[in-house]
Amino acid sequence: MKAEEFPDKYKVAVIGSGNWGSVAAKLIASNTLNYNIFHDEVRMWVFDETLPSGEKLSNVINQTNINVKYLPGIELGRNVIADPDLHTTVRDANMLVFVTPHQFVDGVCKRLAGKLRGDVEAISLIKGMEVKVDGPHMISSVISKQLGVNCCVLMGANIADEIAEEKFSEATLGYSENKEVAERWARLFATPYFAVTAIQDVEGVELCGTLKNVVAIAAGFVDGLDMGSNSKAAIMRIGLNEMRAFSKRLFPSVREDTFFESCGVADLIATCFGGRNRKVAEAFAIHGGKRPFKELEAEMLQGQKLQGVSTAKEVYEVLESNRWFDSFPLFRTIHEICIGSIPPSAIVHYKAEVHPSSLQQKSVS
Repeated sequence: MKAEEFPDKYKVAVIGSGNWGSVAAKLIASNTLNYNIFHDEVRMWVFDETLPSGEKLSNVINQTNINVKYLPGIELGRNVIADPDLHTTVRDANMLVFVTPHQFVDGVCKRLAGKLRGDVEAISLIKGMEVKVDGPHMISSVISKQLGVNCCVLMGANIADEIAEEKFSEATLGYSENKEVAERWARLFATPYFAVTAIQDVEGVELCGTLKNVVAIAAGFVDGLDMGSNSKAAIMRIGLNEMRAFSKRLFPSVREDTFFESCGVADLIATCFGGRNRKVAEAFAIHGGKRPFKELEAEMLQGQKLQGVSTAKEVYEVLESNRWFDSFPLFRTIHEICIGSIPPSAIVHYKAEVHPSSLQQKSVS
């Protein structure tokens, strides 16, 4: 049945079908069946591709109820419908869940502009930002401005495969004003194994989720060079400090306690020990920085995308345009290692030149 046959129910569409997108669809699908305020069917937009078998990914998902490429072995829920057509995916929906790589958001929003229902609410699970001539733009802001909708965010210590296996995890839902909308989103995602806490700090929650991927790159360098637990702990502490300072400079309204939520310190810990950014950065360091990240990404991630390297570049551009290099030596160093300007070992060499109280850097060379 179509959503218009249930005028009082909310219809959900998931825009994205990678690893995290598929897990999000699984969480949502269980709750749309459990709560009568939601329409049962969940459409998931699939950027279609041909599998080695010659079959289309969307067809295989609909036949098996499993995303065999990005989340093998996990049933999504029979009420999840994979749809390769973006417009039919969102046509009847008034709750849009964005979970694509952040570099694709602008293009997706341009395709959707003017084609949505008038009562649409959005939420972003995307970790990243866009840097334009007029400065940095958070992904939730891009979605909100291009589509004319309110956009919340959901971030946290969420290694997707573990959530898919229903191991306990938690997340932070950031909202700007409407608590009722935030609570509806929380009901859509929360399960006994996935706890959701809503806080009124969109920018803080989103920046935590974005910047921790940059620090995870540094953690991967430390692991690849076998520097040990002390070095890794130091890098994570300095990274959290720079995350906080960078967020407060961009948005003074960011709450201090946000960094102690799941989206903050918990997500940083999880990503620095178990995420794909750490994994690929470790390989980069093992190879002495001689193999580029794009090559390692293609080899190791089977179609998934890194966020940390591109976000490190965007953060670097913000530092450069604002002349903030001296205040953020770790962020600066991470990007310069990623592009090959300095070796992976420089991730700790700069520390000796940093005054412990001010983190002022004289040189990274």
